[in-house]
Amino acid sequence: MDASDLYSAADRERMLPEPPKRVEAPERTPFERDRARVVHAASSRRLAAKTQVVGPQSDDFVRNRLTHSLEVAQIARDLSRALGSQPDIAETAALAHDLGHPPFGHNGERALAELSQECGGFEGNAQTLRLLTRLEAKTFDGDRSLGLNLTRATLDACTKYPWASAEAATPSGVHADGTPKVIRKFGVYDDDLPVFTWMRPDGVGRRQCVEAQIMDLADDVAYSVHDVEDGVVAGRIDLTRLDTEAVWETVRAWYVPGVPDAEWDDVLAGLRAIESWPEQRYDGTRRALAALKNLTSDVIGRFCGAVQEATFAAGAGPILRFRADLVIPERTRLEIAVLKGIAAHYVMEAEDRVQSQVRQRELLAELVHALCAGAPDTLDRQFAADWRAASDDAARLRVVIDQVASLTDASAVAWHRRVGTRS
Repeated sequence: MDASDLYSAADRERMLPEPPKRVEAPERTPFERDRARVVHAASSRRLAAKTQVVGPQSDDFVRNRLTHSLEVAQIARDLSRALGSQPDIAETAALAHDLGHPPFGHNGERALAELSQECGGFEGNAQTLRLLTRLEAKTFDGDRSLGLNLTRATLDACTKYPWASAEAATPSGVHADGTPKVIRKFGVYDDDLPVFTWMRPDGVGRRQCVEAQIMDLADDVAYSVHDVEDGVVAGRIDLTRLDTEAVWETVRAWYVPGVPDAEWDDVLAGLRAIESWPEQRYDGTRRALAALKNLTSDVIGRFCGAVQEATFAAGAGPILRFRADLVIPERTRLEIAVLKGIAAHYVMEAEDRVQSQVRQRELLAELVHALCAGAPDTLDRQFAADWRAASDDAARLRVVIDQVASLTDASAVAWHRRVGTRS
């Protein structure tokens, strides 16, 4: 039986029913069609010019949001298939998971969150849902845009934080510059609640469907491993010489508080026992790059294999929607945190990066203020129409935030150069 056959008619349902295609085409499942829609979306193309960790203009080797999303999608698809769920759903969720991220990555998200308090805040995952169900041009119901009109199961899988802002937990930890984190993690803005309510089954509360859990884990695995790889190639990280005391401080501040140094030392020792862990500093040769790629593959396999084994051991399938949950062993969770901490300490907390982030936030603030002052004339045509249709100042501010969030790093700089001096 194909995994698609395990999903119900409600899982396959779209907000607007769609008749069969009149043109001849290969037969596809609803979930395959969802995947194609995300691949062809304009917001997917823009990810190629948005920051992952280091700006895409700084080095043609480092990952951008698009290459990161492709790698997350590969991990999610393989793990989903191994667990017996529908791989197209998990892969589509992975391809879509960063669509809502604004220019300059999480730093841009931080800036827009501070600038949008009067219209309900900003969160990259909530912006993703808004793109998929409203801003991407694909399907209309009368005068109302339904975005890509994805199936209920796929939309739900794209929702990393299935709750509204009012239900979000108070953030903890600090940013790279030492300031406290203030962004609340949530998955839907208040004015997008109707589609969120339609998408979520009754009685599941804040629980993620298992396909969203797979996407979430694949994201964690990908960026924990690949950010370290990028840092090694960039010469910022030497895996043979780590200042573990400083790294553990970063891990506790950013990711997992309360774990003592001795336990982190033991977790790192387990990673260093992997046969492909380097014994010599990376020197940029093809052989060294091949060794680094082998390490990346081994670590990803280690993490996914441990999760697959633990999930199967937890109970019988099928492992789909709300019939099962992903099981992540505590040791695996700590190993992922170690790699995140290494990247955070040597790359994200680097002084040159912190200084550039300050200017990025200033640029986005100046751009938002200038666009608000000149709207609707300063906005792209589709956003100008949204601005004219907005009922109050908060709704108009949300349109400006939508416009800025849609920009790439380079286009944000260009727009600022063009309109940023307006008052």
